[in-house]
Amino acid sequence: MKKLILTGLLLAGFGVTAAFAGVIEDRQDVMKQLGGTGRVLGPMVRDPSAYNAATANAQLQIIVDASAKIPTLFPAGSDTGPGPAKTLALPTVWSDRAGFAAAAAKLGADAKAAMAATDGATFAVAYRTVQGDCNACHTTYRAQPPRPAGPPPGAAPAQ
Repeated sequence: MKKLILTGLLLAGFGVTAAFAGVIEDRQDVMKQLGGTGRVLGPMVRDPSAYNAATANAQLQIIVDASAKIPTLFPAGSDTGPGPAKTLALPTVWSDRAGFAAAAAKLGADAKAAMAATDGATFAVAYRTVQGDCNACHTTYRAQPPRPAGPPPGAAPAQ
């Protein structure tokens, strides 16, 4: 009987651990989607003549939708990942839930506002606000990713 109970507890613990791994992977997928929008929208900021309202608004809608999901992707206990599921989320995500949710809401509101842009110049100004939201959240709620050892990218090889 003790073995059965112990086995049940171990399996339950594994299930919880696997569930948090899934949550971490889900939020990483959402963040990768957000990064993808930056790769599409960034060139429109650098060259306002490249602005395309339909493309920009489709990408901004991804940001609006993701920003609504973000607060739910960090449940209590998902601050560490088992196995390969690692997280760069700082403890402030959980200790400052209201601030974290407010930052996500601001991101969504500013992305929605950027959809009102009528040309490349107004889009560039509005999207820089969205970028600022991303940077502010990463500064407060995300650890810096580890840097690989060795020379910086683009450095001349040692001779």
